[in-house]
Amino acid sequence: MIGEIFIALIVVAVLALFSGIRIVRPTEKAVIETMGNYTRISNAGFNWIIPIFQRMIIVNTTEKMAKIEPQEVITKDNLNAKVDLVVYYKVKPSESDIKASLYNVNNFEYQIITLARTTARNVIGGMPFRDVNSKRKELNVKLAEVLEEETTNWGVEIVRVELMEINPPSDVQETMNKVIKAENEKDAAIDFATARETEADGIKRANIKEAEGIAQGRVIVATAKAEAIKLVNESAQKYFKGEAKALKQLEVTETVLKDNAKIVLGGDSNGVLKLFNIDK
Repeated sequence: MIGEIFIALIVVAVLALFSGIRIVRPTEKAVIETMGNYTRISNAGFNWIIPIFQRMIIVNTTEKMAKIEPQEVITKDNLNAKVDLVVYYKVKPSESDIKASLYNVNNFEYQIITLARTTARNVIGGMPFRDVNSKRKELNVKLAEVLEEETTNWGVEIVRVELMEINPPSDVQETMNKVIKAENEKDAAIDFATARETEADGIKRANIKEAEGIAQGRVIVATAKAEAIKLVNESAQKYFKGEAKALKQLEVTETVLKDNAKIVLGGDSNGVLKLFNIDK
């Protein structure tokens, strides 16, 4: 009888030993409570708790995504926009933040979703639809900042918020499409006009360059001719100025000889050539 009781106690002890074994993954933190009171934080790896008296609560510290169901939001200019967004968040790994995620808020995952819906209505409702549609990046940052401020005591970090879709009413969407089409056509017309202007400017510059080249060529030719005339004049002045009188006397002599006059050539005391008519 005593042996059976002893064996039973051993079996209970072995079962209690194995039932208290807990394995914590590297992406998790474990909170151990004893008799309902916080005891400690357990890290990744092998852990053992006292069965019945202790329990372990696993907290995942990796980044998670909360999908917010699409909702209609009335913008500042009274348009019913259908908004679809997601929130990325994670529990901070420090002991105080892990405790806050368990003891400062009841089911923080659900409450983040609810808070994101309310925040989206408040923030987007204070903006005209044009800004909501064209400034998504700024709007994402603003939503994340508001959510981060509201969840400060939850031990949670709001990593980012992303607006997936912002759909206006169908008639507004049609008008927007027409406006976008008109703006695209306007931009295309401006680009075409700019291209034509650039082409015309290029032709104009080419004509100017051609005219400048012709004018410059004419100047060069005229300058060359002027230089040639100048050289001729200088040569005439240099080589023929002193011989002009003698040339004139030779011309007279030639004329007289044609008339068969008897002429004697001589010179005066200065060496100047003289003609003497012996018929007289």
